[in-house]
Amino acid sequence: MLRSVITGSGCYIPPSVQSNFDFTNHVFYSETHEPLGVSPEVVVEKFKQITGIEERRYTTDDLTASDIGSIAAKNAFINSGTDPEEIDQIIVAHNFGNVLKHTIQMDAVPSLASHIKHLLGIRNPNCIAYDILFGCPGWVQGLIQADAFFKAGLAKKALVIGTETLSRVIDIYDRDSMIFSDGAGAVVLEYKEVGDTGPGMLGASAQTHSLEEVDYINMGMSYYPGSDPRIRYIKMKGRKVYEYAMKYVPAAMKDCLDKSAVDIKDLKKVFIHQANEKMDEGIIKRMYQLYGISKPPEHIMPMSIHWLGNSSVATIPTLYDLVCNQKVDDHQLSPGDVILFASVGAGMNINAVCYRY
Repeated sequence: MLRSVITGSGCYIPPSVQSNFDFTNHVFYSETHEPLGVSPEVVVEKFKQITGIEERRYTTDDLTASDIGSIAAKNAFINSGTDPEEIDQIIVAHNFGNVLKHTIQMDAVPSLASHIKHLLGIRNPNCIAYDILFGCPGWVQGLIQADAFFKAGLAKKALVIGTETLSRVIDIYDRDSMIFSDGAGAVVLEYKEVGDTGPGMLGASAQTHSLEEVDYINMGMSYYPGSDPRIRYIKMKGRKVYEYAMKYVPAAMKDCLDKSAVDIKDLKKVFIHQANEKMDEGIIKRMYQLYGISKPPEHIMPMSIHWLGNSSVATIPTLYDLVCNQKVDDHQLSPGDVILFASVGAGMNINAVCYRY
């Protein structure tokens, strides 16, 4: 039996720590361009209670999304022992391309995958490099896409990367700006012969809802009154996103497990997009309720959002790499463990991948 197997992982965690305290001197405005009417300290404390975020990471001014993606890729190559020249596809998930510090223009020409191939020094012209724009679920979609290419006989080994510098597209007058961070994660995925109970991808599920949902996460002008309307920042309708995620993500996760013929009791870990602690906990609880189980098992869901924030496409591969290297308390993986990757984001898009470690 052939399956898509993760043979190595790597990540890049930026060095600059931005604590919640760093935001207490900000003046926050609403989407109507009016001051929120409460002190920044109150805004920050309520934010922590809802999201679980205490600090987040920003990269250094000299690095771009492709730079940090290449660092994560190099670490994945080291971890897997892979010769970069053997890679058939480089798949890079992102949302904003390369954004230089103190600029407002996004650069995705050439693709970030081409930039990263250049930075890795890969000479093989048959190594095809391309990007995926799929919101925060982009890295998980990269796994799904690589698996499809493998099954079609068009590739045998892929590098799947999620990289983002969200700190450069946030509106500092918007309280949601405190959610976002920078980071990169990568895995080497190979199509390998395994036994029936061997490792690899077991199944996947994905959906896009783009009627009224298309506006839930978008680009908009600053909340600061009198701001330049030509300059756009990432914007989010938090309540709408929360309600959407709670409705659709648990069902997609169940659909993925069912397609994979996996009993919910055999699930060991859920690597869910690090968007909001309360939302993620609610999603997991609702997924188990779909199986008639009122309470999820203890330690089912590793989290990194408390200290890394939401780095979009980078959250899941980064968290996976941290757990694989035993850097998350109370979480470790053993051969044969069944895990679930799941994400939700702009589109609105949702997806899940069931994987045996």
